[in-house]
Amino acid sequence: MSAKIRLQRHGSKKRPFYFIVVADSRAPRDGKFIQKLGTYNPLTVPATVQLDRQKALEWLNKGAAPTDTVRRILSFKGVLYLKHLLRGVTMGLFDDATAMQKFTAWTAEHEQQIKKRQEDAYRKKKAARVASRVPVVRKVEETPAAPESEAPAE
Repeated sequence: MSAKIRLQRHGSKKRPFYFIVVADSRAPRDGKFIQKLGTYNPLTVPATVQLDRQKALEWLNKGAAPTDTVRRILSFKGVLYLKHLLRGVTMGLFDDATAMQKFTAWTAEHEQQIKKRQEDAYRKKKAARVASRVPVVRKVEETPAAPESEAPAE
């Protein structure tokens, strides 16, 4: 039995929402799975990913193969980088504390980039909303008033 880490689709038509699961490679896409690792919502900007890093790392070490999309998600969340660092520890290139320090620094920088993207998307959305609400101003031409007649009023 070969295990795959893949997406399981949920949500309504044209509104996808995915679970990140570990499943037997022979099981159907939305069918039986071994363990749920997290969720992925591509509709938000940037996409929202909730993932249990430890479980994902454990399954990668057991030999579960991620699909292309899940590989990108794992890379985005730093699971593949953490696996890379831990392999360096087992090879004796550096110690465990150095690996965790590198991973913590990477995570902090990555979180800042994500926050900046969210703020930029929010600003663009707000600017588009304001631009769509601006009323059209029409120029009103002033017509000269008719001169009053100089007839004596009785």
